[in-house]
Amino acid sequence: MAYDAVAPGSTGQSDPFTPSVDSVLWRKDFLLGAATASYQIEGAVDEDGRLPSIWDTFSATPGKVLAGDTGAVACDHYHRWESDIELLSGLNFEAYRLSVAWPRVMDEAGRPNRKGLDFYKRLVGRLKDKGLQTFVTLYHWDLPQHLEDRGGWLNRETVYRFADYADLMSRELSGYVDAWMTLNEPWCSAFLGYGNGHHAPGLANVRYATQAMHHLLLAHGHATQALRANDPSSMKGIVANVGRGTANSASEADQHAAHLFEVQHNAWILDPLLKGEYPQDLWTLWPGAEPLVLGGDLQTIAVPLDFLGINYYFRTNVKSDGAHGFVEVPLPDVERTQMGWEVYPDGLRDLLTGFDRKYPNLPPIYITENGMASDDQVHDGRVEDPQRIAFLRRHLAAVDQAVKQGVDVRGYFVWSLLDNFEWAFGYERRFGVVHVDYDTQQRTVKHSGELIAKFIEARSKRS
Repeated sequence: MAYDAVAPGSTGQSDPFTPSVDSVLWRKDFLLGAATASYQIEGAVDEDGRLPSIWDTFSATPGKVLAGDTGAVACDHYHRWESDIELLSGLNFEAYRLSVAWPRVMDEAGRPNRKGLDFYKRLVGRLKDKGLQTFVTLYHWDLPQHLEDRGGWLNRETVYRFADYADLMSRELSGYVDAWMTLNEPWCSAFLGYGNGHHAPGLANVRYATQAMHHLLLAHGHATQALRANDPSSMKGIVANVGRGTANSASEADQHAAHLFEVQHNAWILDPLLKGEYPQDLWTLWPGAEPLVLGGDLQTIAVPLDFLGINYYFRTNVKSDGAHGFVEVPLPDVERTQMGWEVYPDGLRDLLTGFDRKYPNLPPIYITENGMASDDQVHDGRVEDPQRIAFLRRHLAAVDQAVKQGVDVRGYFVWSLLDNFEWAFGYERRFGVVHVDYDTQQRTVKHSGELIAKFIEARSKRS
């Protein structure tokens, strides 16, 4: 049964979410979905043979995560997955993007953990039964701790262990997955994890970051080969988080600083994937930080993609640091989210159209994450989130503008289905279109979720 999106006591006023009548979002072949990630929602970190991950270790380290929060319970999705899928389906979403927890499906010797595999087989099977398209991310940051103990993404051996993992999952789930994503946001894994220490495993050296990135991208290339061999009917891709950099002034130095921001945030990942090379300007920003690249590596990284996942949240305004880099200059009097991130929908449109111009071989794009955090509260059984509704409407309009300028965008996933463990910010920041009471695990659909459900239902009825 479709979720009843009509709010009690509704005034019948015009819907603040519904896109314009000529929007691409009304096309029935434009996919609308919701996204989550394993460590952020599953909990059950020591059940059924799951091994520790780097995020278990990191979040248990005092001072690393806000309020000392961990993902030990999270949204308890491991035990509540059936009702969560009913919720997802009831909200009329057409697709679900989830991730597999690598430590849940393999032991230290690389042997399959049947209980963990069975969990995901039941999950994707139920999604298929519900008629939802399934987008599966293999790596959403929860590296097995035993691999980090041997160097993690600084160790080339992790590349081959990841390929083994991809081989296992694509054999086990073949026929149940519409789209595979090898990695989620390698920029975050490499830079936040190994470059500045804000994320697990908490290392802070730019040379570590560039080597970790190279191994992440190389792992993507090898994994894609396994996915193609084992599950040929599915799409294969990768997810990059991209950032819009704008200059603080019209000066040549500040304009170059904005360019360098986008080089390190976007081209660092997209150039090797789509051009088979690292951007040379990266080494003027980080001199001496070039990774060790072996013969054939870049060809493996540049394996053709069926699609590219794009995650977008905000822009960064920068100026020259007076040397060879940039520094952020926060703009005054702009709208911001609970994360402190500026709300800037034009950045998504500008990045999409810019990538379309820069990369002649740009594959079809799915917006695999877009959303915002707010301090949502339940009052009288309801959650009003007007800023999120406006945020989603404006960013969907930006996607529509990019499509009308010729960019091949085929779908959009809101981040996130549920409020969840927001990494180093713990449980304070709420991104979901469904509110989660972490004490009782009660789910309450927010007004944004109601309006999304209402729109998708209306679209399905449109001739």
